[in-house]
Amino acid sequence: MDLQVLWFIVIAVLWTGFFILEGFDFGVGALHALIGRSEIERRVAINSIGPFWDGNEVWLIVGGAAIFAAFPAWYATMFSGLYLALVLILAALMIRGTAFEYRGKGKTQRWRSNWSRGLAVGSVLAPLLIGVGLGDLLAGLPIGADQEYTGTFWNVLTPYGLATGVTLLVLCLMHGSTFLALKTTDEVSRRSEALARPLSLAALTLVVIWGIWTGIVGGSNSPVALALQALMVVGAIVAAVRVRTGNQGQAFAASAVTIGAAVASLFASLYPNVMVSSTAAANNLTVAGTASGDYALKIMSIVAVVLFPVVLIYQGWTYHVFRKRVSAPAQS
Repeated sequence: MDLQVLWFIVIAVLWTGFFILEGFDFGVGALHALIGRSEIERRVAINSIGPFWDGNEVWLIVGGAAIFAAFPAWYATMFSGLYLALVLILAALMIRGTAFEYRGKGKTQRWRSNWSRGLAVGSVLAPLLIGVGLGDLLAGLPIGADQEYTGTFWNVLTPYGLATGVTLLVLCLMHGSTFLALKTTDEVSRRSEALARPLSLAALTLVVIWGIWTGIVGGSNSPVALALQALMVVGAIVAAVRVRTGNQGQAFAASAVTIGAAVASLFASLYPNVMVSSTAAANNLTVAGTASGDYALKIMSIVAVVLFPVVLIYQGWTYHVFRKRVSAPAQS
């Protein structure tokens, strides 16, 4: 396989992995105050992702770094065009990360409530804005013949991009609710399962609409993109069914398949482009036209072959160690 194509696939895998893993983190962060009726229950919800959230965010960093190293021209145009949106994403992630660390430091209810709001807001804005940015890659942004972004911030708010952001946000909420149902006990688990029912129906509705829209925006979709979109819809159906039958493990697995297939189908629809120009099709940024040289891609491939399995083993070990359900402390 051509190394340029291989690294496009690697980047798609990294972004897909990010949403599968960080997606339930986002969902838990957004829902923790809604599901937790008391401080102890909210603490249980937050503790369910405590060992995982920072490691899961590494996938976002590596995904961005891989674009920078493998497709520098893509990185330059995308990050300049989406600059303000990326600043907002970083602000949301910083508020969210700070909330994890500082929420439990204060002793007053007001302190904890304010940080809970910050955690919820950051957990909603991050997937919404990232989804808008990813959707814009396919919807098209004003790009000139010199590969320079020629629009303003408002050009970023494309209808398809906004729909992608909303769809990924709802998928994260469903993913988080199924994770909490699986990972917690007692009332937190029951409330999470109850909330997952309407969220799974909303997610199913959105992925069907978004899948059709993706086919229209992307033009003649490849068989890979169509297969992934079909998998996305099947996953959403299975998740909705399993949530109602109380099979928490299968509901969470189906939710992971749904959000993963959605992100992967977007990249499959995008290929062989990496960014579509709304100005003229001749200005589209392509895999071949934005890639680094063969030597750089070879070195990156060697590093990836060595380190990627190490990362997977480490994260797998982390999930194994912290596999037990999180419960509220026994009341004396």
